[in-house]
Amino acid sequence: MSPADDDTTVRAAGCVLWRPAPSTASPGPTASPGLELCLVHRPKYDDWSHPKGKLKPGEAPLAGALREVAEETGYAAEPGAELPTVRYLANGRPKEVRYWAAAAGTGAFTPSDEVDRILWLPPKAARTRLTQPRDRALVDALLATRLPGAPGET
Repeated sequence: MSPADDDTTVRAAGCVLWRPAPSTASPGPTASPGLELCLVHRPKYDDWSHPKGKLKPGEAPLAGALREVAEETGYAAEPGAELPTVRYLANGRPKEVRYWAAAAGTGAFTPSDEVDRILWLPPKAARTRLTQPRDRALVDALLATRLPGAPGET
């Protein structure tokens, strides 16, 4: 039996949300050219993470991931490649979070009790800002995929 089939496993989904960097930005020597990632700040945990959340009963993981991105960031998302699934213990229960790369569409952020801030950062800065090491590995996984419409990434 896989963890997803276990009734005690918390099932969740999210996205590593990206967009092309504004062309007006002047790349510095440590900047990753042309790409920004969206991180969310959750005041309840005082942490920075990728947008994600628990699935509703019967909800498909990709649909839940896109719903969570919209709820937490205010942006529509165009899903791309599936990224590695992350498994860990949360409050003593196994948790499984499926992730996708997703290009940001139109939208605007509105602070809420769940997410009070978002940041758009180059990949290197996003890696540094992320609270959990397991979330940093998702940045590497995103950069290893081919992102349609994204500038080259080094």
